[in-house]
Amino acid sequence: MVKDLHLKYRQIPPGMLLRMTSLSAKASPLLLFFSKNSSSLCFHPRSINYLFHYCPLIPVSFTAKTQPKYPFLMARKRTHFSTTSAETLVLVPRDSGARRSRKKVFRESPEMILRVKLDQCSKSVNLAEALRLYDEAIIHNVQLNVYHYNVLLYLCSTKSDGIGEDGRDVLTLERGFEILERMGIDKVVPNEATFTNASRLAAAKNDPERAFNLVKKMKANGIVPKLRSYGPALFGFCKKGMADEAYEVDSHMMDNMVLAEESELSALLKVSSAAEREEKVYEMLHRLRAAVRQVSEDTTVVVEDWFGSKRAAEIGLEKWDSERVKKGIVEGGGGWHGQGWLGTGKWRLVRTSMSNTGVCQSCGQKLDCIDIDPRETDKFAKCLADLACQKEARKDFVQFQEWLQRHGPFDAVVDGANLGLATNQHVFTFSQINRVVKEIWQLSPSKKLPLVILHQSRVTGGPAQHPNNKRLLESWKRAGALYATPLGSNDDCAPYVYFEITYNSRYLAVTEVSAVQVCYLFFSSFPRYWLYAAVSSKCLLVTNDEMRDHLFQLLGSSFFPRWKEKHQVRVKPSINGLSLHMPPPYSIVIQESEQGSWHVPTVTGDDLEIPRQWLCATRIKGRNSY
Repeated sequence: MVKDLHLKYRQIPPGMLLRMTSLSAKASPLLLFFSKNSSSLCFHPRSINYLFHYCPLIPVSFTAKTQPKYPFLMARKRTHFSTTSAETLVLVPRDSGARRSRKKVFRESPEMILRVKLDQCSKSVNLAEALRLYDEAIIHNVQLNVYHYNVLLYLCSTKSDGIGEDGRDVLTLERGFEILERMGIDKVVPNEATFTNASRLAAAKNDPERAFNLVKKMKANGIVPKLRSYGPALFGFCKKGMADEAYEVDSHMMDNMVLAEESELSALLKVSSAAEREEKVYEMLHRLRAAVRQVSEDTTVVVEDWFGSKRAAEIGLEKWDSERVKKGIVEGGGGWHGQGWLGTGKWRLVRTSMSNTGVCQSCGQKLDCIDIDPRETDKFAKCLADLACQKEARKDFVQFQEWLQRHGPFDAVVDGANLGLATNQHVFTFSQINRVVKEIWQLSPSKKLPLVILHQSRVTGGPAQHPNNKRLLESWKRAGALYATPLGSNDDCAPYVYFEITYNSRYLAVTEVSAVQVCYLFFSSFPRYWLYAAVSSKCLLVTNDEMRDHLFQLLGSSFFPRWKEKHQVRVKPSINGLSLHMPPPYSIVIQESEQGSWHVPTVTGDDLEIPRQWLCATRIKGRNSY
């Protein structure tokens, strides 16, 4: 267990003793080594009293490499954690008194006091108190920095007293611009947050032109705009129905490599619909298809408003080249053709669902299963491998890759830890993993057992010691269908105590977290062995893990959801144990058929417990091709 919980990525300096004061009783008296040095230990509270009574001071040893410049003494630092309390014994230099004195002067300076009070005003959205503090600081010649100004501008741009145009206090907005002008007088260099808050002020004053001009000035100041920087101008133009100006903002975003998300695309779709710019509506629908896939209820209403409009019924081709449309579908990978609006006449709108085979319950149209480029899959697998070699022990992961080459490819990969705890998060069950393995084996085209990946602790300890489970694990090993991931890897939430460690120049904060939380607190950026195995084998992945980690989004914001949709097999409890929920034979994304109909998936429903709701839009009449 000690070896299992060795945290080699953020080692505590040698000679440091950590004492945890409120750990669970299940923890071992000696929980773990935080570093290779034997003097860095963590003790359970039951043994700590005995230890400190008979061993009041543990010897502190230093190597030549880690010997400090000044002698050290032991002193206690206290801190409070939201999860649990902890005490940390740290090494403090003898000259720390002078350093503490300097820090005290800094904490008690007028600038720091103002910052703390403004932070409190920001949390409570107390604009009146923030303005009072600002006026007082100006009177007493307190030097304001960019942080002070940003908090003030933020409060001025968000606070509303229900007075004046658009429900916003005009005087408040004027004070915001006065503060912005004062910032220029004081020659305080603005940052991205400054321009964003200033553009929000302009948009709140119903002046999106000024908001957009502020964004344009960012590049002149060497600042790269963010998506939030464009929001005030874009939404302001859309609200006023200024379609061309909104398109200019959108173009500026693309020039600066800022990708619009659902709210921005929905606003552009709405203003395009109101302006009867059908070519822009068509463009925004396809951009939603590529960026969002499933749309929110608000966006669904915008789409419905377009298809229900008079202009939508008037536009469209009465006759079209069906071969060209089919070619467009093939080149696009399926699900869309990009040839424009097909057909004429009014649209029939129905909120519906899809059958298990992907047939619309309203119009009878069968949805496509959109292909994934194999080159994208290979690129994604390489990215996972590169990250794994950086985060994991490179030797361990290379051994795993070599093992896969010898025993693979597989038709399916099973996340053993996830399935073993699928019905009960506190009891690990091998029998339900075995039932899933057998069911997957029966569905396998090659009749080859799926690869089961488990953490080494699952294979050697606990329920694995039961004779039946031992025989089961041995049979998987003989078939080359079991891989035990090494210690320290992120392929299991082992039932041990983990710690979230935060380090700064003053102290180390150690916080106990649950086994369920650990993947998101400490190991959230570690690639999973079972994910790499499934991607590299181009096979199914059996897990209920939603894989929402930001790492996967960074690896491929558009690719990974598509891959997951086509390869993830989820399980749900049933009378007989666990039942498989196979990937749908169609793609859950906005689709445009070769007859000109549209199907828009919404976020309502999950296709597991509740059927997903779709918007079906088909022409009532006028469907011709040549």
